[in-house]
Amino acid sequence: MNRIIVRKELAPKIRLMEFENPDIAFRAKPGQFVVIQMGEKGERFPLTISGTDPDKGTVRLIFNEVGKSSRRLGTLSEGEDIDNVAGPLGNPTEIEKFGTVLCLGGGVMIGPMAYEVAAFKEAGNRLITVIGARTKELLILKAEMNALSDDFYISTDDGSEGYAGLDFLRKIFEREKIDRVIGMSVATATLRALCELTETYGIKTIVSLTPIMLDGTGMCGVCRVSVGGETRFTCVDGPEFDGHLVDWDELESRKRAYSHEERVAALCDEHVGRDFVSLSGRK
Repeated sequence: MNRIIVRKELAPKIRLMEFENPDIAFRAKPGQFVVIQMGEKGERFPLTISGTDPDKGTVRLIFNEVGKSSRRLGTLSEGEDIDNVAGPLGNPTEIEKFGTVLCLGGGVMIGPMAYEVAAFKEAGNRLITVIGARTKELLILKAEMNALSDDFYISTDDGSEGYAGLDFLRKIFEREKIDRVIGMSVATATLRALCELTETYGIKTIVSLTPIMLDGTGMCGVCRVSVGGETRFTCVDGPEFDGHLVDWDELESRKRAYSHEERVAALCDEHVGRDFVSLSGRK
């Protein structure tokens, strides 16, 4: 179970892996995620599913090697097993024929966005797709997303490929009747900017949130967010919410809560027999 059959690098520190898990492959739907644990004492961390092949019993993940655990996952080779994969978790995306749907995928989340775009297309929607990254070197799945889209755009923060930033979306919103917008990005600022823009035009916008998460079952409460003034748990109530109702300040603050510990963990070799708490400098 969980044997890796495909492993490749899509961009610097961005990995694609396909692994065998017929149960997840059969049950998973776009928008859902899995929780992975590397080793018996490893942390649990979520990754949004980027595709499945139920006939082959395989699941596709695309992830960024940014922390200790994701880097450990990235060291596995084809033929090796991922220790522990739980899922599918979370609620699937609402897929139906809305009309014209604009899908924006940023950075590593272009992967799971491709899974959703394919589903929206199959449901009979017209797809306007935007993929973005900090620089052109970090853009992934360009050919795949272009093939799935009726209109396709690229945006980079530095303008190295396509449009610079998201302001160009205004022209699209002014000339097109957009029935729904979907946003997926690890960068909270990107989703927030998208929602502020779509709110101006009164376009329903659904965003996939990526707060800190632990058990993925609603038991720990770590992934709580405020949506419409109510506390929601991303793992069981989401991960997708109405972006115009999200408390973005609170979400960003909570995502930074353990940034110090994350940096320390990334720097410390797991085999060094020293206490993490003493290294972190916290009591």
